[in-house]
Amino acid sequence: MRQARVNTPNYACDLSGICSALYELGGLIVMHDASGCNSTFATHDEPRWYDMDSMVYISGLSEYDAVLGNDDAYIDDVVEIARERHPRFVAVFGSPVALLMGTDFRGVAHIIERRCGIPTFWFRTSGMQSYVAGARQAFAGIAGRLCPEGGESAPARGGRLRVNLLGVTPLDFSVVGNAEALRDFCETSGFELVSCWAMGDALDQLMRAGQADVNIVVSSSGLDCAEVLARKYGTPYVVGCPVGSAASAELARMVSETSRDGVARRLGEGDAAASGGRKITVVGEAVFASSLRHCLAHDLGEGNVRIACPLEDPCAMLGPADVAVRGEEEVASIMRASDLVIADPLYEVLLEGHSHVPFVRLPHEAYSGRMLRDEIPRFVGPGFEDVLGQAL
Repeated sequence: MRQARVNTPNYACDLSGICSALYELGGLIVMHDASGCNSTFATHDEPRWYDMDSMVYISGLSEYDAVLGNDDAYIDDVVEIARERHPRFVAVFGSPVALLMGTDFRGVAHIIERRCGIPTFWFRTSGMQSYVAGARQAFAGIAGRLCPEGGESAPARGGRLRVNLLGVTPLDFSVVGNAEALRDFCETSGFELVSCWAMGDALDQLMRAGQADVNIVVSSSGLDCAEVLARKYGTPYVVGCPVGSAASAELARMVSETSRDGVARRLGEGDAAASGGRKITVVGEAVFASSLRHCLAHDLGEGNVRIACPLEDPCAMLGPADVAVRGEEEVASIMRASDLVIADPLYEVLLEGHSHVPFVRLPHEAYSGRMLRDEIPRFVGPGFEDVLGQAL
């Protein structure tokens, strides 16, 4: 199966995933590249860029340095700005050019930390993986190094279960109210929210993550962080997003059960595609798509739902009938064999010549970016099934 894309774009890349995950945490984030990666992130992948300050920098890699190296200039620039801005941490990683140069980011990070005394992370990036790969590294890095070991947990207010939300970035949830709706879900479910990784909470709040009883992984970006916190604090986790009424109720029940027995759970584990009814295909990120399938099945009675996932699935949300697609030809084949497709509108071009297949537009910030942000719904929480039902 060819992996080249002719008619559809790529998802936001791993560099953007790192920047998005760390954006609000007060760190110095430095991409090693000439210019393009930062401009792409700022103009297409980061809706907070014009409203919220963040120390996201580009190194300004020159052709001369790309050919001959000169890591000293990169290190000197990072150390200078770190001493000037006093960030909470430093993160260094590179573009495809830096990868081809063989830049030793581990060594670069070691030298920067030794010279400026600020915790410095390095991340493995290529610009060829999706945002999920980058955000996973970033969240896991913060959890592993900056969340303190042990310590006394503050008592929960009113005996409520305490939770962290893991994997919350605008790339999956945009800035249309879904992050706020996740907080509302915790409140209405009777949970005390310790920290949200990482929209709306500063680094100090995230460093309290060990006080939680259960972690809720709401996107694929949050799984590695959940596993780090499980090793460090013994905190169990559940995976799922409260998309619609049924998923919200089921996810709340799973959190309560996991707090009692410590067993990890995944929303929709038993939601295999039924054989009857119209064949619906959902194209998108695995945790959201699986949670949307739960909504379709339990709120709207649409049981024959298959997921075509073009991204990584670290959470193992895909079932036997689902497909981890690797190219637009495979996506097109699956879509054309469906009775209805739910996907980002930029996928609709793959149905040319197959106009008989109904298409429900559901934009994804990490795919179509700012182009269709006005169409992104508030899909978290009870009531979304009504919006979805009208579209169907």
